[in-house]
Amino acid sequence: MVTELFTEEATSRFVELPSGRVHYNEYGEGHPIVLLHGSGPGATGWSNFADNMRELGKHFRCLAVDMPGWGKSSPVSYDDRDHATTALEFLDALGIEKAAFIGNSMGGATSVMFAATQHDRVSHLVTMGAGVGGAHLFVPGGGPSEGVKVLQRTYQEPTEENFRALVDIMTYDPAFASEELLAQRYRAAVDHPEHIKNFADGIGRPRPHMATHAQIASITAPSLFFHGRDDRVVHYESTLKLVSLVQSSRAVLLAGCGHWAQLEHADEFNRLVIDFLTHN
Repeated sequence: MVTELFTEEATSRFVELPSGRVHYNEYGEGHPIVLLHGSGPGATGWSNFADNMRELGKHFRCLAVDMPGWGKSSPVSYDDRDHATTALEFLDALGIEKAAFIGNSMGGATSVMFAATQHDRVSHLVTMGAGVGGAHLFVPGGGPSEGVKVLQRTYQEPTEENFRALVDIMTYDPAFASEELLAQRYRAAVDHPEHIKNFADGIGRPRPHMATHAQIASITAPSLFFHGRDDRVVHYESTLKLVSLVQSSRAVLLAGCGHWAQLEHADEFNRLVIDFLTHN
């Protein structure tokens, strides 16, 4: 039974890694789950996954990490950012032999890379709105999506107006683009201008450390891929690629859902993930 307080402060932890000082929130007991956030300005493990940790923590040990370059963790330049390596360091530092990985967007891409290169350290793989490299059919001209353009503009001009546009485009239902979430993301970003600058300096350059199709096809962990049908940041074709490449996998496509499936459909997401991790 979980008895500790479920607040950001009560669950807050730090660990020193070769990648730098990394902040994470820990809640619950049992098989470990590493939860990795997306790349948006102001993203943190807590802001991405608090609604999920409250339920998942009744069954598992939840570890929501602020990756270097985000939240309370150390800053990192674009060239030095290697989140899959940080994830390995994190497991080693906490003495965790094998964990489930749950990642949203950038965190999903990191989780895919980690599962593709560290087969013995991943028990299960779950992604939401994860991007996959290679040719794209549904992004006109092959350039950044509508949502990625808003994300990039917010890094370059971190105004409240741009943060409001960012939260709006990440969600399908305006009810989830709340003033509380906007304020949380905005404050987390402006409190760490070094993170904003380091990400902005990399805009327009190739994304680092994306798994190839051949690497993805080597994943052995049971995998569950979520995607919002109405995601304007990463089209659901990426999840179709994942489920076609990974042998032991299944996909959940959610209508009336944007880029944050774990937030907009939290009850269904939590229920499906608990069942998946328990029975696979």
